[in-house]
Amino acid sequence: MPIASPSTPTFSPSFCRITHSDSTRFVKTSTVRFRPTRHPSHRPLTISARLNSSTTSNGFVSPDNNNNDDGELQHGVSLSRRHRRGGSPVFVTLPADAVTGSGQVRRRKAMAQSFRALAAAGVDGVVMEVWWGVVEREGPSVYDWGGYGEIVAMARRCGLKVRAALAFHQCGTGPGDPFWIPLPQWVLEEMDKDPDIAYSDRFGRRNTEYVSLGCDILPVLRGRSPIQAYADFMRNFRDTFRPFLGGIITEIQVGMGPAGELRYPSCPIQKLTWAWRSRELGEFQCYDKYMLASLNACARETGMREWENGGPIGASNLMQDPESTEFFKTDGSWNTPYGEFFLGWYSGMLLLHGERICSETETIFRGTEVNTSGKVAAIHWHYGTQSHPSELTAGYYNTSNRDGYLPIARMFGRYGFNLCCTSFEKQDADEKQMNPLSSPEGFLRQLLLAARNCDVPMEGENSAATLDDGSFQQVVKMSKFYSDGLKTPSFSFNFVRMDKNLFEYRNWVSFTRFVRQMSDADIFRAYLDFGGGDTGLSSRWAVDCCAVLAY
Repeated sequence: MPIASPSTPTFSPSFCRITHSDSTRFVKTSTVRFRPTRHPSHRPLTISARLNSSTTSNGFVSPDNNNNDDGELQHGVSLSRRHRRGGSPVFVTLPADAVTGSGQVRRRKAMAQSFRALAAAGVDGVVMEVWWGVVEREGPSVYDWGGYGEIVAMARRCGLKVRAALAFHQCGTGPGDPFWIPLPQWVLEEMDKDPDIAYSDRFGRRNTEYVSLGCDILPVLRGRSPIQAYADFMRNFRDTFRPFLGGIITEIQVGMGPAGELRYPSCPIQKLTWAWRSRELGEFQCYDKYMLASLNACARETGMREWENGGPIGASNLMQDPESTEFFKTDGSWNTPYGEFFLGWYSGMLLLHGERICSETETIFRGTEVNTSGKVAAIHWHYGTQSHPSELTAGYYNTSNRDGYLPIARMFGRYGFNLCCTSFEKQDADEKQMNPLSSPEGFLRQLLLAARNCDVPMEGENSAATLDDGSFQQVVKMSKFYSDGLKTPSFSFNFVRMDKNLFEYRNWVSFTRFVRQMSDADIFRAYLDFGGGDTGLSSRWAVDCCAVLAY
Protein backbone atom coordinates (compact mmCIF):
# COMPACT_ATOMS: atom_id res chain seq x y z
CA MET A 1 0.00 0.00 0.00
CA PRO A 2 1.48 3.38 -0.93
CA ILE A 3 2.72 5.36 2.03
CA ALA A 4 3.28 8.82 0.57
CA SER A 5 1.13 11.23 -1.38
CA PRO A 6 3.25 13.88 -3.09
CA SER A 7 1.51 16.81 -4.65
CA THR A 8 1.29 17.50 -8.36
CA PRO A 9 4.75 18.31 -9.84
CA THR A 10 5.62 22.00 -9.93
CA PHE A 11 8.05 21.91 -12.82
CA SER A 12 5.54 22.09 -15.67
CA PRO A 13 6.45 24.82 -18.17
CA SER A 14 4.46 28.00 -18.42
CA PHE A 15 2.64 26.99 -21.61
CA CYS A 16 1.05 24.10 -19.71
CA ARG A 17 -0.93 26.43 -17.45
CA ILE A 18 -4.65 25.98 -17.40
CA THR A 19 -6.43 28.45 -19.66
CA HIS A 20 -10.13 29.08 -19.97
CA SER A 21 -10.94 29.25 -23.65
CA ASP A 22 -12.81 32.25 -24.96
CA SER A 23 -15.98 30.41 -25.77
CA THR A 24 -17.91 30.93 -28.95
CA ARG A 25 -21.22 32.72 -28.61
CA PHE A 26 -24.25 30.49 -28.73
CA VAL A 27 -27.59 31.03 -30.34
CA LYS A 28 -30.23 31.13 -27.64
CA THR A 29 -33.77 30.09 -28.40
CA SER A 30 -36.81 29.18 -26.37
CA THR A 31 -37.02 25.76 -27.95
CA VAL A 32 -35.35 22.46 -27.22
CA ARG A 33 -33.03 21.58 -30.10
CA PHE A 34 -33.04 17.99 -31.23
CA ARG A 35 -31.93 18.46 -34.83
CA PRO A 36 -28.49 19.45 -36.16
CA THR A 37 -27.49 22.97 -35.12
CA ARG A 38 -24.57 25.10 -36.14
CA HIS A 39 -23.23 28.02 -34.18
CA PRO A 40 -22.60 30.86 -34.30
CA SER A 41 -22.85 31.83 -37.94
CA HIS A 42 -25.64 29.52 -39.13
CA ARG A 43 -29.23 29.62 -38.07
CA PRO A 44 -30.09 26.60 -35.87
CA LEU A 45 -32.53 24.05 -37.15
CA THR A 46 -34.88 23.53 -34.23
CA ILE A 47 -38.06 21.83 -33.33
CA SER A 48 -40.48 23.11 -30.78
CA ALA A 49 -40.50 21.73 -27.27
CA ARG A 50 -43.66 20.09 -28.42
CA LEU A 51 -41.89 16.87 -27.91
CA ASN A 52 -44.38 17.54 -25.21
CA SER A 53 -47.74 19.19 -25.16
CA SER A 54 -47.81 20.20 -21.53
CA THR A 55 -45.52 21.33 -18.78
CA THR A 56 -45.27 20.09 -15.24
CA SER A 57 -45.35 22.20 -12.12
CA ASN A 58 -41.58 21.97 -11.73
CA GLY A 59 -41.04 23.75 -15.02
CA PHE A 60 -39.90 20.77 -17.05
CA VAL A 61 -41.53 19.93 -20.32
CA SER A 62 -43.73 16.88 -20.04
CA PRO A 63 -42.70 14.28 -22.60
CA ASP A 64 -46.01 12.95 -23.81
CA ASN A 65 -45.07 12.64 -27.44
CA ASN A 66 -48.12 10.59 -28.36
CA ASN A 67 -45.69 8.20 -30.00
CA ASN A 68 -47.35 4.89 -30.71
CA ASP A 69 -43.98 3.18 -30.42
CA ASP A 70 -44.26 3.68 -26.69
CA GLY A 71 -47.88 2.69 -26.31
CA GLU A 72 -47.01 -0.38 -24.30
CA LEU A 73 -46.04 1.92 -21.44
CA GLN A 74 -49.68 2.74 -20.89
CA HIS A 75 -51.07 -0.65 -20.00
CA GLY A 76 -50.56 -3.42 -17.50
CA VAL A 77 -48.61 -1.44 -14.90
CA SER A 78 -49.12 1.46 -12.57
CA LEU A 79 -45.96 2.86 -11.01
CA SER A 80 -45.98 4.79 -7.75
CA ARG A 81 -43.08 6.94 -6.57
CA ARG A 82 -40.31 5.19 -4.72
CA HIS A 83 -39.27 6.53 -1.36
CA ARG A 84 -35.66 5.84 -0.46
CA ARG A 85 -34.64 6.17 3.16
CA GLY A 86 -31.01 5.50 2.33
CA GLY A 87 -28.88 3.09 0.41
CA SER A 88 -27.29 3.31 -2.99
CA PRO A 89 -29.16 3.99 -6.23
CA VAL A 90 -28.57 1.71 -9.22
CA PHE A 91 -28.42 2.91 -12.82
CA VAL A 92 -28.16 0.78 -15.96
CA THR A 93 -25.92 1.73 -18.87
CA LEU A 94 -27.67 1.61 -22.22
CA PRO A 95 -26.25 -0.28 -25.21
CA ALA A 96 -23.37 1.62 -26.80
CA ASP A 97 -25.32 1.84 -30.04
CA ALA A 98 -28.61 2.92 -28.46
CA VAL A 99 -28.35 5.84 -30.89
CA THR A 100 -27.06 4.83 -34.30
CA GLY A 101 -24.24 6.50 -36.20
CA SER A 102 -26.85 8.51 -38.10
CA GLY A 103 -28.42 9.81 -34.89
CA GLN A 104 -31.52 7.59 -34.72
CA VAL A 105 -32.78 5.63 -31.70
CA ARG A 106 -32.27 1.94 -32.28
CA ARG A 107 -35.27 -0.35 -31.61
CA ARG A 108 -37.59 2.20 -29.99
CA LYS A 109 -40.22 -0.33 -28.88
CA ALA A 110 -37.61 -2.61 -27.32
CA MET A 111 -36.04 0.36 -25.59
CA ALA A 112 -39.38 1.47 -24.15
CA GLN A 113 -40.20 -2.05 -22.94
CA SER A 114 -36.78 -2.28 -21.33
CA PHE A 115 -37.19 1.07 -19.57
CA ARG A 116 -40.53 -0.10 -18.22
CA ALA A 117 -38.91 -3.23 -16.82
CA LEU A 118 -36.06 -1.29 -15.22
CA ALA A 119 -38.47 1.13 -13.57
CA ALA A 120 -40.56 -1.76 -12.23
CA ALA A 121 -37.42 -3.33 -10.75
CA GLY A 122 -36.64 -0.18 -8.76
CA VAL A 123 -33.72 1.02 -10.88
CA ASP A 124 -33.20 4.77 -10.46
CA GLY A 125 -32.25 5.53 -14.02
CA VAL A 126 -30.10 4.88 -17.05
CA VAL A 127 -26.63 5.92 -18.19
CA MET A 128 -26.78 7.32 -21.72
CA GLU A 129 -23.45 7.56 -23.56
CA VAL A 130 -23.50 10.63 -25.81
CA TRP A 131 -20.93 10.07 -28.54
CA TRP A 132 -18.91 12.93 -30.01
CA GLY A 133 -18.63 10.90 -33.21
CA VAL A 134 -22.43 10.77 -33.52
CA VAL A 135 -23.50 14.24 -32.38
CA GLU A 136 -20.84 16.33 -34.18
CA ARG A 137 -20.39 13.99 -37.14
CA GLU A 138 -21.48 16.45 -39.82
CA GLY A 139 -18.78 19.03 -39.16
CA PRO A 140 -17.28 21.34 -36.53
CA SER A 141 -19.94 22.97 -34.34
CA VAL A 142 -22.80 21.15 -36.12
CA TYR A 143 -24.69 19.18 -33.46
CA ASP A 144 -27.44 16.59 -33.83
CA TRP A 145 -28.99 15.63 -30.47
CA GLY A 146 -32.13 14.07 -31.95
CA GLY A 147 -31.80 10.45 -30.84
CA TYR A 148 -30.54 11.43 -27.40
CA GLY A 149 -33.48 13.78 -26.93
CA GLU A 150 -35.84 10.90 -27.66
CA ILE A 151 -34.15 8.71 -25.04
CA VAL A 152 -34.38 11.44 -22.40
CA ALA A 153 -38.10 11.88 -23.14
CA MET A 154 -38.64 8.12 -23.03
CA ALA A 155 -36.84 7.86 -19.67
CA ARG A 156 -39.03 10.57 -18.24
CA ARG A 157 -42.21 8.82 -19.32
CA CYS A 158 -41.03 5.75 -17.44
CA GLY A 159 -40.05 7.65 -14.29
CA LEU A 160 -36.31 7.09 -14.81
CA LYS A 161 -33.46 9.54 -14.31
CA VAL A 162 -30.66 9.93 -16.86
CA ARG A 163 -26.92 10.15 -16.39
CA ALA A 164 -25.40 11.54 -19.58
CA ALA A 165 -21.85 10.34 -20.27
CA LEU A 166 -20.29 12.74 -22.78
CA ALA A 167 -17.96 10.45 -24.71
CA PHE A 168 -15.08 12.16 -26.51
CA HIS A 169 -13.40 8.86 -27.38
CA GLN A 170 -13.97 6.16 -29.95
CA CYS A 171 -16.17 3.16 -29.24
CA GLY A 172 -15.13 -0.32 -30.32
CA THR A 173 -11.97 -1.72 -31.87
CA GLY A 174 -12.50 -0.94 -35.54
CA PRO A 175 -14.92 -0.89 -38.49
CA GLY A 176 -15.62 -4.61 -38.05
CA ASP A 177 -16.84 -4.10 -34.49
CA PRO A 178 -20.67 -4.03 -34.31
CA PHE A 179 -20.39 -1.20 -31.78
CA TRP A 180 -17.88 0.83 -33.79
CA ILE A 181 -18.20 4.60 -33.32
CA PRO A 182 -15.05 6.50 -34.33
CA LEU A 183 -14.17 10.09 -33.54
CA PRO A 184 -15.90 12.60 -35.84
CA GLN A 185 -14.68 12.24 -39.42
CA TRP A 186 -13.46 15.84 -39.53
CA VAL A 187 -11.28 15.13 -36.46
CA LEU A 188 -9.82 12.04 -38.12
CA GLU A 189 -9.10 14.15 -41.22
CA GLU A 190 -7.09 16.55 -39.06
CA MET A 191 -5.21 13.57 -37.61
CA ASP A 192 -4.35 12.50 -41.16
CA LYS A 193 -2.94 15.97 -41.84
CA ASP A 194 -1.07 16.11 -38.51
CA PRO A 195 -0.51 12.58 -37.11
CA ASP A 196 0.90 14.07 -33.90
CA ILE A 197 -2.64 14.95 -32.81
CA ALA A 198 -2.87 11.24 -31.97
CA TYR A 199 -0.93 9.57 -29.18
CA SER A 200 2.23 7.71 -30.13
CA ASP A 201 4.45 5.18 -28.37
CA ARG A 202 8.22 4.72 -28.81
CA PHE A 203 7.68 2.48 -31.82
CA GLY A 204 5.74 5.20 -33.62
CA ARG A 205 2.43 3.37 -33.33
CA ARG A 206 -0.46 5.85 -33.38
CA ASN A 207 -3.58 5.55 -31.25
CA THR A 208 -6.72 7.33 -32.42
CA GLU A 209 -9.00 6.43 -29.50
CA TYR A 210 -8.68 9.96 -28.11
CA VAL A 211 -6.94 13.18 -29.10
CA SER A 212 -3.51 13.52 -27.48
CA LEU A 213 -3.62 15.69 -24.38
CA GLY A 214 -0.29 17.17 -25.50
CA CYS A 215 -2.22 19.52 -27.80
CA ASP A 216 -5.03 20.32 -25.32
CA ILE A 217 -4.79 24.10 -25.74
CA LEU A 218 -3.47 24.31 -29.31
CA PRO A 219 -5.81 25.17 -32.25
CA VAL A 220 -5.30 21.84 -34.04
CA LEU A 221 -8.99 21.11 -34.72
CA ARG A 222 -9.81 23.59 -37.49
CA GLY A 223 -8.99 26.62 -35.39
CA ARG A 224 -10.18 25.25 -32.06
CA SER A 225 -8.20 23.44 -29.41
CA PRO A 226 -9.48 20.05 -28.19
CA ILE A 227 -10.46 21.64 -24.87
CA GLN A 228 -12.43 24.31 -26.73
CA ALA A 229 -14.14 21.64 -28.85
CA TYR A 230 -15.13 19.68 -25.73
CA ALA A 231 -16.35 22.86 -24.01
CA ASP A 232 -18.40 23.93 -27.04
CA PHE A 233 -19.97 20.46 -27.13
CA MET A 234 -20.86 20.68 -23.44
CA ARG A 235 -22.35 24.18 -23.78
CA ASN A 236 -24.52 23.11 -26.68
CA PHE A 237 -25.65 20.06 -24.70
CA ARG A 238 -26.49 22.30 -21.74
CA ASP A 239 -28.44 24.78 -23.86
CA THR A 240 -30.28 22.04 -25.74
CA PHE A 241 -31.28 19.98 -22.71
CA ARG A 242 -31.65 22.81 -20.21
CA PRO A 243 -35.34 22.02 -19.44
CA PHE A 244 -34.30 18.53 -18.31
CA LEU A 245 -31.17 19.37 -16.30
CA GLY A 246 -31.47 18.67 -12.61
CA GLY A 247 -34.88 17.00 -12.91
CA ILE A 248 -34.48 14.22 -15.46
CA ILE A 249 -30.80 14.51 -16.36
CA THR A 250 -29.23 14.39 -12.92
CA GLU A 251 -25.57 13.89 -13.79
CA ILE A 252 -23.05 14.70 -16.49
CA GLN A 253 -20.07 12.37 -16.72
CA VAL A 254 -17.36 13.94 -18.85
CA GLY A 255 -15.00 11.76 -20.83
CA MET A 256 -11.33 12.49 -20.14
CA GLY A 257 -9.53 9.83 -22.19
CA PRO A 258 -9.82 6.39 -23.78
CA ALA A 259 -12.98 4.56 -22.63
CA GLY A 260 -13.94 7.88 -21.04
CA GLU A 261 -11.30 7.33 -18.33
CA LEU A 262 -8.68 9.82 -17.18
CA ARG A 263 -5.67 7.91 -18.52
CA TYR A 264 -3.35 7.43 -21.46
CA PRO A 265 -4.11 4.67 -24.03
CA SER A 266 -1.10 2.67 -22.81
CA CYS A 267 -2.87 -0.57 -23.61
CA PRO A 268 -4.85 -0.56 -26.89
CA ILE A 269 -8.57 -1.12 -26.45
CA GLN A 270 -8.59 -4.46 -28.26
CA LYS A 271 -5.97 -5.89 -25.89
CA LEU A 272 -8.02 -5.04 -22.83
CA THR A 273 -10.53 -7.67 -23.94
CA TRP A 274 -7.94 -10.45 -24.21
CA ALA A 275 -7.55 -12.96 -21.40
CA TRP A 276 -3.79 -12.53 -21.24
CA ARG A 277 -4.01 -8.75 -20.83
CA SER A 278 -3.25 -9.52 -17.17
CA ARG A 279 0.44 -9.54 -18.11
CA GLU A 280 0.35 -6.29 -20.08
CA LEU A 281 2.88 -3.67 -18.97
CA GLY A 282 1.69 -0.98 -21.35
CA GLU A 283 3.65 1.59 -23.34
CA PHE A 284 4.33 5.20 -22.39
CA GLN A 285 2.40 7.51 -24.73
CA CYS A 286 4.72 10.49 -24.92
CA TYR A 287 6.21 10.40 -28.42
CA ASP A 288 3.98 12.74 -30.40
CA LYS A 289 5.66 16.09 -31.03
CA TYR A 290 3.42 17.96 -28.61
CA MET A 291 4.13 15.64 -25.68
CA LEU A 292 7.85 15.67 -26.51
CA ALA A 293 7.87 19.48 -26.59
CA SER A 294 6.42 19.56 -23.08
CA LEU A 295 8.84 16.89 -21.82
CA ASN A 296 11.84 18.69 -23.28
CA ALA A 297 10.78 22.02 -21.79
CA CYS A 298 10.40 20.43 -18.36
CA ALA A 299 13.81 18.75 -18.62
CA ARG A 300 15.44 22.06 -19.55
CA GLU A 301 13.63 23.79 -16.71
CA THR A 302 15.11 21.32 -14.22
CA GLY A 303 18.57 21.71 -15.78
CA MET A 304 18.76 18.09 -16.96
CA ARG A 305 18.92 18.22 -20.77
CA GLU A 306 19.95 14.60 -20.90
CA TRP A 307 16.40 13.76 -19.82
CA GLU A 308 14.94 15.19 -23.03
CA ASN A 309 13.79 13.47 -26.21
CA GLY A 310 11.75 10.55 -25.01
CA GLY A 311 10.49 8.21 -22.36
CA PRO A 312 12.41 5.79 -20.17
CA ILE A 313 15.05 3.49 -21.59
CA GLY A 314 14.71 -0.09 -20.42
CA ALA A 315 10.93 -0.22 -20.17
CA SER A 316 11.21 -3.29 -22.44
CA ASN A 317 8.28 -4.79 -24.35
CA LEU A 318 4.63 -4.93 -23.47
CA MET A 319 4.50 -8.51 -22.27
CA GLN A 320 7.81 -8.92 -20.47
CA ASP A 321 8.10 -9.81 -16.79
CA PRO A 322 8.59 -6.48 -14.95
CA GLU A 323 11.54 -7.96 -13.05
CA SER A 324 13.32 -8.51 -16.36
CA THR A 325 13.15 -4.81 -17.28
CA GLU A 326 15.60 -2.11 -16.25
CA PHE A 327 12.92 0.46 -15.54
CA PHE A 328 10.16 -1.53 -13.79
CA LYS A 329 12.08 -4.11 -11.75
CA THR A 330 12.04 -3.78 -7.97
CA ASP A 331 15.27 -1.79 -7.84
CA GLY A 332 14.76 -0.28 -11.29
CA SER A 333 15.16 3.28 -12.49
CA TRP A 334 11.53 4.11 -11.69
CA ASN A 335 12.81 4.80 -8.17
CA THR A 336 15.71 7.08 -9.18
CA PRO A 337 15.81 10.88 -9.63
CA TYR A 338 15.28 10.39 -13.36
CA GLY A 339 12.33 8.06 -12.80
CA GLU A 340 10.78 10.49 -10.34
CA PHE A 341 11.22 13.34 -12.84
CA PHE A 342 9.73 11.49 -15.80
CA LEU A 343 6.83 9.90 -13.92
CA GLY A 344 6.07 13.20 -12.19
CA TRP A 345 5.92 14.97 -15.56
CA TYR A 346 3.91 12.19 -17.25
CA SER A 347 1.30 11.92 -14.48
CA GLY A 348 1.33 15.70 -14.04
CA MET A 349 0.31 16.20 -17.68
CA LEU A 350 -2.60 13.81 -17.13
CA LEU A 351 -3.67 15.69 -14.01
CA LEU A 352 -3.41 18.98 -15.89
CA HIS A 353 -5.66 17.56 -18.62
CA GLY A 354 -8.18 16.50 -15.98
CA GLU A 355 -7.94 19.92 -14.33
CA ARG A 356 -8.71 21.70 -17.59
CA ILE A 357 -11.76 19.56 -18.30
CA CYS A 358 -13.04 19.75 -14.72
CA SER A 359 -12.68 23.53 -14.73
CA GLU A 360 -14.56 23.94 -18.01
CA THR A 361 -17.27 21.51 -16.92
CA GLU A 362 -17.82 23.15 -13.55
CA THR A 363 -18.15 26.57 -15.20
CA ILE A 364 -20.52 25.36 -17.94
CA PHE A 365 -22.91 23.42 -15.70
CA ARG A 366 -22.78 25.74 -12.70
CA GLY A 367 -26.29 26.50 -11.50
CA THR A 368 -27.97 23.67 -13.41
CA GLU A 369 -28.32 21.39 -10.36
CA VAL A 370 -26.73 18.42 -12.11
CA ASN A 371 -23.94 16.40 -10.58
CA THR A 372 -20.70 16.05 -12.52
CA SER A 373 -18.35 13.09 -12.55
CA GLY A 374 -15.18 11.72 -14.08
CA LYS A 375 -13.87 8.21 -14.48
CA VAL A 376 -10.63 6.49 -13.43
CA ALA A 377 -9.41 3.20 -14.89
CA ALA A 378 -9.15 0.05 -12.76
CA ILE A 379 -5.66 -1.12 -13.78
CA HIS A 380 -4.88 -3.77 -11.20
CA TRP A 381 -2.91 -6.49 -12.97
CA HIS A 382 0.51 -5.56 -11.54
CA TYR A 383 -0.74 -4.03 -8.31
CA GLY A 384 1.27 -6.54 -6.26
CA THR A 385 4.65 -5.30 -7.55
CA GLN A 386 6.77 -2.46 -6.19
CA SER A 387 6.62 -0.34 -9.34
CA HIS A 388 3.02 -0.98 -10.52
CA PRO A 389 4.14 -0.77 -14.19
CA SER A 390 0.70 -0.96 -15.84
CA GLU A 391 -0.52 1.93 -13.73
CA LEU A 392 2.59 3.98 -14.49
CA THR A 393 2.25 3.66 -18.26
CA ALA A 394 -1.44 4.64 -17.97
CA GLY A 395 -0.42 7.85 -16.16
CA TYR A 396 -1.10 6.88 -12.54
CA TYR A 397 2.08 7.56 -10.54
CA ASN A 398 1.16 4.92 -8.01
CA THR A 399 3.94 2.78 -6.55
CA SER A 400 4.79 1.02 -3.29
CA ASN A 401 5.98 4.34 -1.85
CA ARG A 402 3.64 6.83 -3.50
CA ASP A 403 -0.16 7.21 -3.61
CA GLY A 404 -1.08 8.08 -7.19
CA TYR A 405 -4.84 8.29 -6.66
CA LEU A 406 -5.04 10.81 -3.85
CA PRO A 407 -4.04 13.73 -6.16
CA ILE A 408 -6.81 12.69 -8.58
CA ALA A 409 -9.39 12.50 -5.79
CA ARG A 410 -8.27 15.91 -4.53
CA MET A 411 -8.69 17.36 -8.01
CA PHE A 412 -12.19 15.92 -8.37
CA GLY A 413 -13.04 17.20 -4.91
CA ARG A 414 -11.95 20.75 -5.78
CA TYR A 415 -14.46 20.87 -8.62
CA GLY A 416 -17.27 18.98 -6.91
CA PHE A 417 -16.93 15.92 -9.14
CA ASN A 418 -18.00 12.39 -8.31
CA LEU A 419 -15.41 9.70 -8.97
CA CYS A 420 -16.40 6.70 -11.09
CA CYS A 421 -14.45 3.46 -11.42
CA THR A 422 -15.05 -0.01 -12.83
CA SER A 423 -14.18 -3.57 -11.68
CA PHE A 424 -16.33 -3.51 -8.54
CA GLU A 425 -17.38 -7.11 -9.19
CA LYS A 426 -13.84 -8.50 -9.44
CA GLN A 427 -12.34 -10.64 -6.68
CA ASP A 428 -8.68 -11.24 -5.92
CA ALA A 429 -9.17 -15.00 -5.68
CA ASP A 430 -10.37 -15.18 -9.28
CA GLU A 431 -7.87 -12.73 -10.78
CA LYS A 432 -4.86 -14.26 -9.06
CA GLN A 433 -5.51 -17.52 -10.86
CA MET A 434 -4.49 -15.74 -14.07
CA ASN A 435 -1.93 -13.42 -12.52
CA PRO A 436 -0.71 -13.80 -8.91
CA LEU A 437 0.35 -10.11 -8.90
CA SER A 438 -3.14 -8.83 -9.67
CA SER A 439 -5.30 -7.33 -6.94
CA PRO A 440 -8.52 -5.59 -8.00
CA GLU A 441 -9.67 -5.49 -4.39
CA GLY A 442 -6.43 -3.93 -3.20
CA PHE A 443 -6.61 -1.32 -5.93
CA LEU A 444 -10.23 -0.47 -5.17
CA ARG A 445 -9.62 -0.18 -1.44
CA GLN A 446 -6.87 2.34 -2.10
CA LEU A 447 -9.05 4.35 -4.48
CA LEU A 448 -12.06 4.25 -2.15
CA LEU A 449 -9.96 5.44 0.77
CA ALA A 450 -8.68 8.34 -1.35
CA ALA A 451 -12.26 9.27 -2.24
CA ARG A 452 -13.37 9.04 1.40
CA ASN A 453 -10.43 11.19 2.55
CA CYS A 454 -11.34 13.86 0.00
CA ASP A 455 -15.11 13.64 0.63
CA VAL A 456 -15.70 12.66 -2.99
CA PRO A 457 -18.90 10.69 -3.81
CA MET A 458 -18.16 7.36 -5.45
CA GLU A 459 -19.77 5.59 -8.40
CA GLY A 460 -19.04 1.93 -9.07
CA GLU A 461 -19.29 -0.05 -12.28
CA ASN A 462 -18.78 -3.64 -13.33
CA SER A 463 -16.13 -4.29 -15.96
CA ALA A 464 -17.88 -7.28 -17.53
CA ALA A 465 -21.54 -8.19 -17.91
CA THR A 466 -21.32 -10.68 -15.04
CA LEU A 467 -24.71 -11.49 -13.64
CA ASP A 468 -24.11 -14.17 -11.01
CA ASP A 469 -24.95 -13.62 -7.35
CA GLY A 470 -21.29 -13.81 -6.31
CA SER A 471 -20.41 -10.83 -8.48
CA PHE A 472 -23.33 -8.80 -7.16
CA GLN A 473 -22.34 -9.61 -3.57
CA GLN A 474 -18.82 -8.40 -4.30
CA VAL A 475 -20.27 -5.07 -5.45
CA VAL A 476 -22.25 -4.81 -2.23
CA LYS A 477 -19.11 -5.62 -0.22
CA MET A 478 -17.01 -2.92 -1.88
CA SER A 479 -19.81 -0.35 -1.63
CA LYS A 480 -20.01 -0.95 2.10
CA PHE A 481 -16.23 -0.60 2.40
CA TYR A 482 -16.65 2.93 1.04
CA SER A 483 -19.84 3.88 2.89
CA ASP A 484 -19.42 2.33 6.34
CA GLY A 485 -18.89 4.93 9.02
CA LEU A 486 -19.70 7.93 6.83
CA LYS A 487 -22.37 10.26 8.17
CA THR A 488 -23.62 11.05 4.67
CA PRO A 489 -22.43 8.21 2.45
CA SER A 490 -22.81 8.82 -1.26
CA PHE A 491 -22.35 5.73 -3.36
CA SER A 492 -24.18 4.65 -6.50
CA PHE A 493 -23.72 1.89 -9.02
CA ASN A 494 -23.89 1.82 -12.82
CA PHE A 495 -24.63 -1.65 -14.13
CA VAL A 496 -22.87 -2.14 -17.50
CA ARG A 497 -24.87 -2.83 -19.55
CA MET A 498 -28.44 -3.42 -20.73
CA ASP A 499 -28.76 -6.30 -23.19
CA LYS A 500 -31.03 -9.28 -23.75
CA ASN A 501 -29.07 -11.38 -21.23
CA LEU A 502 -30.09 -9.04 -18.44
CA PHE A 503 -33.75 -9.90 -18.99
CA GLU A 504 -33.33 -13.66 -19.02
CA TYR A 505 -35.28 -14.93 -16.04
CA ARG A 506 -32.46 -16.20 -13.81
CA ASN A 507 -30.34 -13.12 -14.48
CA TRP A 508 -33.30 -10.82 -13.96
CA VAL A 509 -34.08 -12.38 -10.57
CA SER A 510 -30.45 -11.92 -9.46
CA PHE A 511 -30.37 -8.36 -10.75
CA THR A 512 -33.61 -7.25 -9.08
CA ARG A 513 -32.50 -8.85 -5.81
CA PHE A 514 -29.26 -6.87 -6.09
CA VAL A 515 -31.16 -3.62 -6.72
CA ARG A 516 -33.23 -4.17 -3.57
CA GLN A 517 -30.15 -4.99 -1.54
CA MET A 518 -28.36 -1.85 -2.71
CA SER A 519 -31.37 0.36 -2.02
CA ASP A 520 -31.52 -0.74 1.62
CA ALA A 521 -35.05 0.62 1.61
CA ASP A 522 -38.56 -0.13 0.47
CA ILE A 523 -38.56 0.12 -3.28
CA PHE A 524 -41.58 1.69 -4.81
CA ARG A 525 -44.45 -0.66 -5.46
CA ALA A 526 -45.26 -1.74 -8.96
CA TYR A 527 -48.84 -2.88 -9.29
CA LEU A 528 -48.47 -5.52 -11.96
CA ASP A 529 -51.44 -7.30 -13.43
CA PHE A 530 -49.52 -10.57 -13.46
CA GLY A 531 -47.92 -10.38 -9.95
CA GLY A 532 -45.81 -13.09 -8.37
CA GLY A 533 -42.21 -14.07 -7.65
CA ASP A 534 -39.85 -12.94 -4.91
CA THR A 535 -38.86 -10.01 -7.13
CA GLY A 536 -42.44 -8.90 -7.67
CA LEU A 537 -41.96 -9.66 -11.35
CA SER A 538 -43.03 -12.97 -12.80
CA SER A 539 -41.15 -15.20 -15.16
CA ARG A 540 -43.61 -14.16 -17.83
CA TRP A 541 -42.49 -10.55 -17.43
CA ALA A 542 -38.82 -11.47 -17.81
CA VAL A 543 -39.50 -13.70 -20.81
CA ASP A 544 -41.63 -11.01 -22.46
CA CYS A 545 -38.87 -8.44 -21.99
CA CYS A 546 -36.19 -10.76 -23.33
CA ALA A 547 -38.31 -11.63 -26.35
CA VAL A 548 -38.46 -8.06 -27.65
CA LEU A 549 -34.80 -7.24 -27.09
CA ALA A 550 -32.10 -7.58 -29.69
CA TYR A 551 -29.39 -5.49 -28.10
